[in-house]
Order: sequence, then C-alpha cells, then structure tokens
Amino acid sequence: MKRHLWAAGAASLAVTLVLSGCGGSTDSTSSDTNDSLSKSAAQINEQPRQNIADTGTLTTALPEVSPQWNTFQADGTLYTLNLWRWYNPSLFTFAADGTASADPDYLTDYKKEVVGGNTVITYTINPKATFNDGTPIDWTAFEATWKANNGTNSAYSASSTDGYSQIGSVAQGTSSKQAVVTFRGPYAWPDGLFNVLLHPKALDPTFYNTAYINTPHSELGAGPYQLKSFDRTAGTVIFEKNPKWWGDPGKLDQRVFLQMDSQASINAFKNNQIDAVSVATKDRLAQVQGMGGISIRKSATPSQDLVTLNLASPPLRDVKVRSAILKSIDRKVVADVLFQGLGYSETEPGSFTLYPFQKGYADNLKGVIDFDSNTAKSELDAAGWAPGSDGIRTKDGQKLSLTFPVTGDDPTILNLARAIQAMEKSVGVDLQIQQKSSSEFSDIVTNKKFDFFLSGTYSSDPFGYAYFCQFWCSGSQLNQAGAGTAELDTQIRAVGQIADPAAQITAGNALERTLLGQYSNLPLDNGPTIIATKEKLANYGAGLFYIGRVQDIGFQK
Repeated sequence: MKRHLWAAGAASLAVTLVLSGCGGSTDSTSSDTNDSLSKSAAQINEQPRQNIADTGTLTTALPEVSPQWNTFQADGTLYTLNLWRWYNPSLFTFAADGTASADPDYLTDYKKEVVGGNTVITYTINPKATFNDGTPIDWTAFEATWKANNGTNSAYSASSTDGYSQIGSVAQGTSSKQAVVTFRGPYAWPDGLFNVLLHPKALDPTFYNTAYINTPHSELGAGPYQLKSFDRTAGTVIFEKNPKWWGDPGKLDQRVFLQMDSQASINAFKNNQIDAVSVATKDRLAQVQGMGGISIRKSATPSQDLVTLNLASPPLRDVKVRSAILKSIDRKVVADVLFQGLGYSETEPGSFTLYPFQKGYADNLKGVIDFDSNTAKSELDAAGWAPGSDGIRTKDGQKLSLTFPVTGDDPTILNLARAIQAMEKSVGVDLQIQQKSSSEFSDIVTNKKFDFFLSGTYSSDPFGYAYFCQFWCSGSQLNQAGAGTAELDTQIRAVGQIADPAAQITAGNALERTLLGQYSNLPLDNGPTIIATKEKLANYGAGLFYIGRVQDIGFQK
C-alpha cells in the first residue's frame, strides 16, 4: 500500500477511517482523552465473529466521494481507498503495529525468501477466489497490478510505483493459482505490496486511467460485499452482501457512506442518522459528551496535516519566498488550535516519512525549517519584496498575495486557517482564504487550484521509506507542490535500492533534510484519532496501522 491524500484536519481524518485506522487490541468506553495515548494500542471493541449479529446497517460519513474510484490511479485519495476495500480483494490484514498477515479467504500460503540474491515472494491463491464477473483471481491479477504500477509505461498515471518498480518478474508458479514475484535484488518492504489487486481487465491504460471515474465497476471487484448503488449527485454509496463470495459472510446487511461536510456529520450522529463520527476537536467532543449508548475510541494516528506550496505560482518560484512563508508558521500555535480542550499533546513532526512513535524516526526538519519570523522578514527583504502601507509586501507593483482554499466547514479548521493567515500577515504575506465545500477537495488538488493549501496524508502501513519516492519524486501525484529535480529523483531511488531496512532509513533520513530544504511542504501535526461510535459497533474505531476484514465489522449481539 502507500500514503494517501485527504482533506486536512483532525475532524476530517477519523470521519474517513473505515478500515485503515480502525482496529487494535483494546477497547474503551471512556470519554476522556489524555496526552499518553499508547503508541501501539487501538480501540475498536474487538469481538470474535460469534459475538456479532448477522444483520444490521453501518452508516458513516465521508467528506468526499472521490471521482476516481481506482485506488491505484494517481487521482485516487484516501476516500477512494476506503470505498475500494469494501468491494475489492483485500489480501492482507495488519495488526496495530503494522504486522501483516495473509487473509486465508484469499491466500492459502504466503512465502518470503531470498533466492540467488533476489527477494522472492510466492502467493498461493485460494482456489475459490474469483472476481464478480467470473474471472478467476490468479497470478494474472498480480501481473496486471505490477505492470500498471511499475513505472515502465508512462501511459499509466499511477499513484505510486514504489516497490513495484523494483520487481523483475511476476510469473505463474505451480499452477495458475500461484503467483511468484521476483525482485531485482533484495527488497526491504515486501509486505507493503499486493495488499489490494487490480482486475486484469483494468490493465488497459485508458481503462486504468479513466474507466473508474464516477464509475465503481463492481463487476470487477470481489469480496464479501458488492456495490448496491451509487448516487453521484447525492453522494451516497451503498454496499450489500455479495452472493458470489466464497468466504466468511459479511455480518452487515448494508454498508452505507454519505458525503457530508463536517458540521452535517456531527449533527447526523447526534440525530442517530450515522453510527460513527470523528470527535477529534474540542467542539465536536463536547457535542457528544453525555450521549447514551455510545463509545469514545481513541489512539495515536499515522497521519499528518501539512502545508503545500504550489511551486508553479509565480511568487513561489523563488526559494527565498517559500522559505520565508514556511518559517513564518508557528506550529505550537497550530497545535494549540487543533488540540485545544482534548488534553492531548505530541512531538512536532520532523519528517514526512516516519512518525515520532516509529523506530528509526529522526527530526529531519530541525535546522532546516525552524519558526523564525525575523528570519522570514529578512528573506523576503532579500528577495525584493518590500512592505507596503498596509503591511503587505509588494514587488514590481504586485502584492505578495496567495490563494488559500479551505475545504469543509469545520470551525476548528477555519480557525486554524485564520491563525496561519495572521502569521503570514505579520511578515507581509497576504493569504486569501477561499472557503470551499468538502466535495471540491479532489478538484482543487488534481487541478492545483491553490497557491497555499492545507491537506493531509495517511499511511496505510508502517513502511514509510517504501514510499519515499511517492511523496518526494518529481512528477509524483502526492508531490502536490511540484518540487524535485532529476538529480534528487536519482538519489531518492538509490535509497530505495538499499536492502537492509535500518540502513535504508539512515540514508533516507539524511536525504530528507535536503528535500525539506526545497521549502515546498511543512508537516504541521500528526494528531489523535478520536471517534464516537454506537456502543455495540464491533471491530471498528481508532487505531494505528490496523486493517481488519470488512466481513468482521458489525454490531455486537
């Protein structure tokens, strides 16, 4: 898997956590939050299947039903992945700490070895595994997933080629129901690949890029659920049990997603219209305090809010201007705004690749982008931007004014935007806030309709340096800033060739300091996941890297 883009803010995150963040080993029904969230535990009301009713409808909100339904394609978002997993093959489960296990409904064996100096992975596929259109799930699905995402054919607009680009071959094993994946040399992070599969029909580049736009293609999926309906105008997606499924049946009768802005989602939860909602801000948490029959579930989060500068914007082509803008942002104030009233604190993130609670993490930001408004002013002076009578800087008759779209209507995120706007104004930069609906997120990102933007990334597994190129390589879809050079791309890919995970992390940390010195992005916070759910909702909630089976989510008897 890989990192996924989503709308910024603690409130937005947990609303979208369908599987990637729901799971773990502990449960809580308390409504307090503190600054000592376990870095490995998660809270989901974990229950065995026999304790879960064989009926029910689970309804939650999404800020956006992304137009691109193909999770591999470059325009796919975290919202795309959340829907994809409900009706497409999901071959692995992950524990809260990121430990991967093959799901026997899809794989009867999963073997990793080194042969002749090359990492070789053998996937033995369940004989019953079949796509909804009758196509067997066999080695050709692995081949298609590899070919579409390995970067050798520019006709595919892939979200990430990391890992797949280092595979030398995908071949049939002892039968068509066995795929043998051979890397060119050793590979450090094989558990991050082939977690989800592409139907061989989608191998056609045009189909891969465009056929899934506003079209889910349930017939090309497989699993315990299938698509029942999708209303693009209303933003409603409904899944139902799949009669073609061969494994453990889904516990739910229906799984419903409703596209909603932030305030609508909290109101819907209070009115019993949805079954779970993010309460990761003071205001939202206060609104559910005292409600009966609910559970508050919380954990740390493998995610980041971040600032992205559009390097194609004329004023931002100057590295001095970008440096000044990022050094004007006081992340302590950001944390105060986001975490007020939650009793939560965290280490300010210093990397886009690993999190402070992960082994190998280093603060690569320190000494590169430090908050210093005086230095920011000096850099703008040196770049030729002089303060005007209103305090806003000008150069060659043009004001240093940047567009700053903000998606959704969550008051905490709007307050954060205004706080950052004030920080920039203090050094002479005019940020023009443009409030947009949540449904406009993909359009803003895909078409780069911003100069300054807040968004977030979510890591769907713990293998951060496996996706080093996805975030930093020039031309990568997640590199929304447009930073990077061919020389840096070569250095990034060289890091990915290092076989030993610890050595790769050490080399990557050193290079990330150089990449941060492009002044294209700034990590703001990681934040907690805090979700209010119906008390009997089982195997769902807040977690770290946990990914469970959709068929095991339901309501406790």
